[in-house]
Amino acid sequence: MPTVNDRDFTGYELTQLYDGRFTAAELEGKQRLWEALCRGFFDRYVGPDDTVLDLAAGSCEFTNACRAKRKIAVDLNPETARYARDSEVVIAPSDDMPQVESGSVDVVFTSNFFEHLPDKRALMRTLAECHRVLRPSGQLLVLMPNLRYAGARYWDYFDHHLPLTHVSLAEGLRLAGFAPEEIIPRFLPYTVKDSPVPISTRLVRAYLMLRPVWRILGQQMFIAARKPG
Repeated sequence: MPTVNDRDFTGYELTQLYDGRFTAAELEGKQRLWEALCRGFFDRYVGPDDTVLDLAAGSCEFTNACRAKRKIAVDLNPETARYARDSEVVIAPSDDMPQVESGSVDVVFTSNFFEHLPDKRALMRTLAECHRVLRPSGQLLVLMPNLRYAGARYWDYFDHHLPLTHVSLAEGLRLAGFAPEEIIPRFLPYTVKDSPVPISTRLVRAYLMLRPVWRILGQQMFIAARKPG
């Protein structure tokens, strides 16, 4: 679930905002989506002995689906604790996570979050905090809408503030001390909300295998960046 993690929204406001965004059927579709995405794509970045931090975890689709030894779900929305199955839940803003020790995390993952930050200064503070909690050679994985390909739909959500493309995000990551290692400008479609077809494991697996289709339907980017060892 995309989620806000800046201090402009209270926990109550976050709950109100996201309770009305997705139907129960759409949430079920998102669970199937993330199970398939993890098995077909993200498992290659997460080892079975890793500690993974899901930043702005929302309803914990990625956290619940990934196969890590230790999982930390971070969000400002107190409802996150309802969804986490086997994760430690940390209620904190993205730029200040004192509950998480420095150098204790192998992978920081974030999906559909950076666009919710109020400005690039907030993004830089968030990246600095990600850098702090990651161990040397740890990875930051970012999935989010790419303004270049999502176009005006980027602004269809009330809580979207920060416009980014794969080029500007990579530049910001380098400025924050990360080394982008893999950049996919067009990866996933913009959203599963109001999908014209039911989301199934078979459909997602087929999409992941057909990379030429990404260049047509992909409006979200993916970047894997590493903290220097």
